[in-house]
This record gives sequence, structure tokens and C-alpha cells, in this order.
Amino acid sequence: MTAAGLIQALEDRFPQAVRAAHAYRGDATVIVSRESLLHFARTLKEDPAFQMNFLMDVTAVDFSSFGKKPSPAFFASSGVAVRPSPEIPDQEPWPGPPGPGRFAVVYHLFSLPLKHRLRVEVLVEEADAEVDSLTPLWASADWLEREVWDMFGIRFRGHPNLTRILMYEEFVGHPLRKDYAVNKRQPLIGPVN
Repeated sequence: MTAAGLIQALEDRFPQAVRAAHAYRGDATVIVSRESLLHFARTLKEDPAFQMNFLMDVTAVDFSSFGKKPSPAFFASSGVAVRPSPEIPDQEPWPGPPGPGRFAVVYHLFSLPLKHRLRVEVLVEEADAEVDSLTPLWASADWLEREVWDMFGIRFRGHPNLTRILMYEEFVGHPLRKDYAVNKRQPLIGPVN
């Protein structure tokens, strides 16, 4: 199934759940309402028309500073002056953030039998940063959701063990949020035994 065909099938099947969709550079992406996520994901996994049996990744994006100032170059922190490269015109520009929410939780799914992939995005506001856990559908969601919780502070309702996975328990804050101070001091933790 082509990216456009997959998007059309999902829009036809879930007219209330799919808020927006695009096939930027051939990658099928649907933006789904938070309330519909669990039902939508269950259908993607169990319906013979989709058979999305492989949850490849779960991550998040913080759009809080998107478009407000130019991003520094990778080596700008070294003090070395970086010359901007000339802009290359893009025939197919990126559609931009999926909406006004601060965060987008991003799921990458793949169908092993049908060989098609799908990106599912769910918009989340900072004041209510919580989505349903997909651990009942894919066991791999366990660690992936814990990583998103640890790095971005987005909670997963119904997760069996939502604890830090990369940072230690006493760590304060979520380091991949755009407002996390890069020079912030953390409490020093001594040996446990």
C-alpha cells in the first residue's frame, strides 16, 4: 500500500480521530486525537488491512521554541564562527509542526507482512501532558514510553512501571525539554551501599 493509500484508508476509517495527515517525502504521517489513540492503535495492529505488528519507536518533540529564533549550528557552542550555508530551495517543504500543542508524541509503526510504515503523532499540551499507554498492545512500548517520560515529562496513562530509565531517580526535570537549562546543577548522589 502506498503512503497516500494508507493515509486515505485511515482517514476513511477514522474520520473523527485523524486530525491531519501528510506524506512528506513519501512518509505516511497521521495526526490523531489523544482520546482516540488507544482504539486507533489497536485497529492498526489487529485489522488485517493494516497489520502494524511492529512498534519501532516512540519519541516526542518539543515545539515550544519552534520558529521563534534561528537554531544555533551544531558547532556554535565551541566558539567557532559558523558561516550559514546558502539556502537550497526545497520543492517539497516540510508542513511544519502538526498544531499548536507544545509536544507531539510520535509513534513509528511497521507492518512486517504488508511492508508499509506509518508515523502517528498525538499533540499534547504542557498543562495536561498525558496520553494512553500502548503497552497492552506492544510490549516494546514499555521501555520506549519510559524514555519519553524521563526525557520529556510526558506521562503514559496505564503504564505498568512509569519510572526513570536513563536518568537517576533524584534527577530534577526532563532534559530534552527546550526550557531545560543546559547548565543546571543536579544533586550529587553517592554510592548506594
